[in-house]
Amino acid sequence: MKIVAFFHMKEVRWNLADEDCRRLEARFPGVHLVAIEDPADLSREIVDADVFVGFTIPRDVFVAARQLRWVQSISAGIEENLYPEMLASSVVLTGGTGLHAVCIPEHVLGQMFVLARNFHEAQRLQAACEWNRFQCIIFGPSIIELQGSNLAIFGAGAIGQGLAQRAAALGMHVRVLRRHATRPLPGVEAVVPPERLQELLSWADFVVLALPLTRETHGLVGERQLAAMKSSAHLINVGRGELIDEEALVSALQRGAIGGAALDVFNQEPLPSEHPFWKLPNLVLTPHISGYTPNYFRKALDLFEDNLGRYIAATPLRNVVDKRLGYAPPSDAK
Repeated sequence: MKIVAFFHMKEVRWNLADEDCRRLEARFPGVHLVAIEDPADLSREIVDADVFVGFTIPRDVFVAARQLRWVQSISAGIEENLYPEMLASSVVLTGGTGLHAVCIPEHVLGQMFVLARNFHEAQRLQAACEWNRFQCIIFGPSIIELQGSNLAIFGAGAIGQGLAQRAAALGMHVRVLRRHATRPLPGVEAVVPPERLQELLSWADFVVLALPLTRETHGLVGERQLAAMKSSAHLINVGRGELIDEEALVSALQRGAIGGAALDVFNQEPLPSEHPFWKLPNLVLTPHISGYTPNYFRKALDLFEDNLGRYIAATPLRNVVDKRLGYAPPSDAK
């Protein structure tokens, strides 16, 4: 069995260490692992490969594959793999669900604390060498306590569930929007179906988007949804930029229609320097770093190694993507 490993994605460049290749080949006799460093080698090596592991398999590379049977993505968002040829094929696609179950919920908590305590305004006052307690306290919506506030989480995957448990421990009231609303979740006071989205928005003090990008979720939050939110509420997005109508969000923030927002993902990345997001004082930006953790690649390799053992043993794989839905359903939703 030939496995091609290629871990390049935008700014990320990571390669399997020689000792990892040797260890995997020693554990699984008959496996030949080819770690690709030069993208130019991909099309040649993929031709007779059985398995691909990496962030995304490029469309032209996938088309060149003659005997590919399984693609393991180490990214939680797998939409870039879902081109027509993949959808029409019998190739099994598995994702990186669970790799971000700690780092992204912690990132969101950090963003909520920043917004709740107006730390972003304090940072601007510091940069201006200005001591202004009153401005820091009343900037935008006044400082609030997370305990007792309402958190709406859109998405019930590993990230959403991890955030729900942590937020509940802080004393927040947590409700989750999910497709399978009849299935309860730990730490959640209510699970809400998509048809009650507007009601959930009007209830929340914080709205967190932790959804995959699919046909159904593209542009999920636009003018109508933002209008349903409280003027003091905050929107946080750690899913994909395309979940939000960015023009509508800019307008809402400029008018004070919502209290503020924190974004880690954007329609265009890197975010263009001329984008109005940069100038909005009630918006906190991070450059798509919520999924980063120092041991990310070790976790990703552990996931692949576990799935490789399952693949060889012909037992069910973890995180199998439902190509029709566009994501790997949570285990309790299958």
